[in-house]
Amino acid sequence: MGSIYLIRHGQASFGADDYDVLSPIGIRQAEILGQHLADLGVSFDRCIAGDLRRQQHTATSALGQFSARGLTTPVLETDSAFNEFDADAVIRALLPDLLSREPEALDILRNAAQNRGEFQRIFALIVERWLAGTYDPPGLESWLGFVERVHAGLHRILDLAEKNQKIAVFTSGGTITALLHLITQMPARQAFELNWQIVNTSLNQLKFRGREVALASFNSHAHLQLLKAPELITFR
Repeated sequence: MGSIYLIRHGQASFGADDYDVLSPIGIRQAEILGQHLADLGVSFDRCIAGDLRRQQHTATSALGQFSARGLTTPVLETDSAFNEFDADAVIRALLPDLLSREPEALDILRNAAQNRGEFQRIFALIVERWLAGTYDPPGLESWLGFVERVHAGLHRILDLAEKNQKIAVFTSGGTITALLHLITQMPARQAFELNWQIVNTSLNQLKFRGREVALASFNSHAHLQLLKAPELITFR
C-alpha cells in the first residue's frame, strides 16, 4: 500500500496583522520535523503543498533538512486544493447574526491574542454555524464546497500515485479535518472536535490502494515531544 503523510503547517502568526507567516517557533517546528523524518529514513516520492505561505514555508523548511544531509527530495508541487478554508471570510460572513447572542464577540475577535480562550469559544460557535450550512451568504465557500475541493485534490493525488509511493502533503488543520470526515465518515461536528487538537507540524498518515483510503495515524507529534520543550507544542 502507498502512504500519504498529511503534515500541518508550523505555528503561524496568530493575532498579527498577517496570520499567514510562520512564527520563529513555527520555523523551528518545521526544521525539527524534517530532521526527525530524515533520522527515520523516511523518503518521499512526491511532495505537495497548498499555496498559502505558511504551508509552503513549512514544506521548504522541513525538506531543507533532507538537503542539509545530502538527501534528495522531489521538487515541491503546489495544489491549492489543500489550502485552508478562509476563516476570516467565514467570520466576517457569520459574525453579524451571532452578535445578538454574543455582544462581546467583535471585541474578543479584534483582540484575539489577548483573549485566546474566548476567541476559541467564539470561533467554534461560528464554525458550528458554517458546518450547518444554514447561514452561508452567496460567495462564501461553504463547508460542503470546501470538502468537495479537498476531495478533488485527494483524487488527483490518488489517480497519479503508483503502488507503495510515499507522498507528503503540507497543509492545514481544516483540510486535514475535511479529509478525516471524508475517509472515516465521522460527522463534521465530531471531526472539528478533533480539529482543535491538531498540533502544528503533526503527522497524519493515510494508507491507500487505488482510490481506497484508510486512516493509519492521527496527530503524531513525537518529533516535538521527544525534545521535552512544551513551548514547541502549539495549536495555531
